[in-house]
Amino acid sequence: MPQPSARAIFPAILASLLLIALAPLATAQLELRLPTQNDAIFSNDPSKFYMYTYRHFEGVDSKPWSGGRFGFVRNQHRTSSGIVFTKFHEGLDIRTVSRDAAGKPSDNVRAIMPGTVVYVNSNSSASSYGKYIVVVHEGNFYSLYAHLNATAAKKGQVVKAGDLLGKLGYTGAGINNERAHLHLELALLMNDRFETWYGKHFTSKNNHGIYSGFNLTGMDVAGLYHAHRANPVITIPEFIATAAPYYKVTVQNRGELALVKRYPWLKKTNGKGPSWEITFEKSGLPLEVKASSKAVTYPAVTWVKDSPTNHSYHTQKRISGSGAKATLTGSGSRYIQLMTGSF
Repeated sequence: MPQPSARAIFPAILASLLLIALAPLATAQLELRLPTQNDAIFSNDPSKFYMYTYRHFEGVDSKPWSGGRFGFVRNQHRTSSGIVFTKFHEGLDIRTVSRDAAGKPSDNVRAIMPGTVVYVNSNSSASSYGKYIVVVHEGNFYSLYAHLNATAAKKGQVVKAGDLLGKLGYTGAGINNERAHLHLELALLMNDRFETWYGKHFTSKNNHGIYSGFNLTGMDVAGLYHAHRANPVITIPEFIATAAPYYKVTVQNRGELALVKRYPWLKKTNGKGPSWEITFEKSGLPLEVKASSKAVTYPAVTWVKDSPTNHSYHTQKRISGSGAKATLTGSGSRYIQLMTGSF
């Protein structure tokens, strides 16, 4: 029987080696861990994980742990359609599980993924976050760790998942020792020109450059932890794609959006048109960007989820109206300016 020549065997060997080399990439897992030793997020008692808030509603005082979750979980408001929660909480408030002899929180705070420290605010009075740290991760995702008692990382420091960033505390607005917790966010960065945008709309000083909370749009990081536990190879874009759309805004096409250049997975079509249609989760997290044939002069809401209550309750007051109709508010228009760079 004739034997295959070396010329015939070599491509097959090369292909096999290439598949072996690429195999780890195809099965690479998101290296995600919790920021403190509190792992009760995976227990049957979420009250052990989330720090409660103080609530006074219709004459009743309470301390609901649910106020520490991500989403519209605060400021109850009774409507003709029932009770709605109108205040958005952009992260997780993770309760302390360790205190020293003086009763002060002593939990270590650690990086949730590998990355690079891009910002450290050590001035507790300069932000409602108190002392906080921002870390950028692969894919331009940003984790933020707030209300720290002390910071232990420096700007430019490369960190692995689990590396020490600081100590849990209660610095910042509206927090005391009783409610000491870590406020954790995982976010998209809206615009590198944030400081220019901020200067056009606010008179107060911006102390934090592009790492102000205004410029970081958070995702449901608790949902990501659960999704990652169920599927360790899930990616962050894949997780974001599972979020429910709430409204769409169509804007003029003035070229590729800087946001899409930073997060190319947002763009779902390569076609050309006079406008871009941007889909948002109700919190304002962008979910996708598509070329649109609609001609618009100014940004306009072109679809909204039907709601019997005012859309402002569910969207951080960025759109208003009810039913299947909505318009951008002043706040919403400013937000669209920020994320599209039209300012």
